[in-house]
Amino acid sequence: MTYEELQQAIEKCDDLWKSSQLQEAKALAYELLEHQELQEDAQSLAKVYNLLGIVFWRLSDYPKALEYFEKALNINKEIGDKLDIAPTLGNIGNVYVYLSDYPKALEYFEKALNINEKNGNNDGIAVNLGNIGIVYKRLSDYPKALEYYGRALHIYEEIGKKVGIAANLGNFGEVYRNLSNYPKALEYYQKALNINEEIGRKDYTAANLGNIGLVYLHLSDHPKALEYYQKALNINEEINNKLGISNILGNFGEVYLQQSDYSKALENFEKAMHIDEEIGDKAGIAFNLGNIGSVYLYFTDYSKSIEYYRKALMIAKEIGDKAGIIRHLGNIGRAYTILADYPKALEYLKNAYSLSIEIDTKNLTMQLLILFSELYEKMGEINTAFSYYKQYIKVKDEIQSEEATKQAQLMEHHRKIEESERDRQVKLARFQEQEKILHNILPSQIADRMIEGEKTIVDSYDSVSVLFADIVGFTKLSQRVTPEQLVAGLDGIFNTFDLLADKYGCEKIKTIGDCYMVVAGLPERCDDHAKRLGAMALEMQKAIEELPVLVENISIAMRIGIHSGSVVAGIIGKNKYAYDLWGDAVNTASRMESHGEAGKIHVSEEFRNVVGESSFTFIKRGEMDIKGKGMMKTYFLESNR
Repeated sequence: MTYEELQQAIEKCDDLWKSSQLQEAKALAYELLEHQELQEDAQSLAKVYNLLGIVFWRLSDYPKALEYFEKALNINKEIGDKLDIAPTLGNIGNVYVYLSDYPKALEYFEKALNINEKNGNNDGIAVNLGNIGIVYKRLSDYPKALEYYGRALHIYEEIGKKVGIAANLGNFGEVYRNLSNYPKALEYYQKALNINEEIGRKDYTAANLGNIGLVYLHLSDHPKALEYYQKALNINEEINNKLGISNILGNFGEVYLQQSDYSKALENFEKAMHIDEEIGDKAGIAFNLGNIGSVYLYFTDYSKSIEYYRKALMIAKEIGDKAGIIRHLGNIGRAYTILADYPKALEYLKNAYSLSIEIDTKNLTMQLLILFSELYEKMGEINTAFSYYKQYIKVKDEIQSEEATKQAQLMEHHRKIEESERDRQVKLARFQEQEKILHNILPSQIADRMIEGEKTIVDSYDSVSVLFADIVGFTKLSQRVTPEQLVAGLDGIFNTFDLLADKYGCEKIKTIGDCYMVVAGLPERCDDHAKRLGAMALEMQKAIEELPVLVENISIAMRIGIHSGSVVAGIIGKNKYAYDLWGDAVNTASRMESHGEAGKIHVSEEFRNVVGESSFTFIKRGEMDIKGKGMMKTYFLESNR
């Protein structure tokens, strides 16, 4: 397997998991591990380990995911690959989020953030700020979540990465949905949706549509919820996003469950579960098994219900999903309460309650307390039932009090965000204006590198072609016309040359008085630089001949000189930037111009050799003494062939 074939296979593996073909991605990754070529290429081996980590993470096999991420991380550290260390640390953090180990997740996200900050990687900084925000959202610390989302959003807006802007707008929507602020949630989801539709991210577009449907489900607007779910389903089916299809089918099931259409709910949950089984998504399987168990509870088929809850519980334990374990234990306890098997009900509820206290989930604790109250009421222990009910009220009041505090904090935070947004818009407008100016005075590629934060820009080029053009008799001409006429005439000439430079893919470097300097072969390297510049020179000559006469009896002619060779190019200046060239090729091109003749294109032998004789006709000028260079063979470039 060649290096190119290896990289293509790794890229294919990456595409497979992104399109939810997780088993296929896993099989290809394992196949690649069998190749000796991969084992001998540490960087590529780390990539494959990282891909396997992602696949197992998506398959909810978190121990296996961590194993492969750690392997990738160790290789990256060993070879000093800082570019991949931070993303791998972030991936490990994501696994710990799914394991509900939030302190560990924060630890890894912050490590990744620190590396990206040291390397000045704004994209990586924003990714990890957003991930930290997700952790705080899971912890219900919404002001903190919004703070990190806001910081990530600010960076994405500065670097103009629309996919990141949309992701964090969607994160804002998630926070407001959790706070039951549905108008605000819809506002942010819609903003995210507009951007994803604009940039053509169909998978994210489908996710946004699903989230909007979820808001309408919370509002009990079932027709609207179904409308958005159907749109999301259509897109996911179009792009064959199986994970997305499964999620939306589960959402359909939730709607039908609320409508008491249990048969349709069951149908959709089963369809979703079959897809999860097909792609091996254990978390999705457990979730839908639990949903199916709830449907059978409504059917009063309690044995069937408990059977599904137990299956869901077993998978949740296997993958370490503590929140899922609590939910499934609670559901089993509820089912045994209905069946009047009180000892078993009590056993399951106590196990669920202990775990909920351990991971400090007040919402789940509150739900369990009401289940305890119902259980003891059915057992006839009214005082105990009332005691649990009072605890339920206390926790509920704590949550509502916390939510009220958080809402107040959010209002203040939102006010600050709006102020920051206004400041950001002003700064953004100023930045865009500066960006526009940079692109006007510097080559586009160089301007982009400066905008991305490069402090020093110096590049070497082995072979470029440099042209100098000078107006013959400029001093005499300047004495016969007004300053306004002179400037207007020069402007017309140089604007014409600028258009020709664009036409032939050349780069104007500068004008000094009546002298014009242009180069081909940088900043974008090309093999045909001499041919481009030769063709431009001939058209420059023709353009000068066709210009209207500025002063009677004084015609305008130009000396043009060209040479090919190596140069160094870069930015000089701190406040007033200039892009310039240095090297013998620049000096020699200048000498070709100064030793040339009016109305002719004087070129060096090096230029003639680079361009060859198949494109142009040349006339020998013979050997001549060039100041500072000695004897040189030179030519006049006459015409295209």
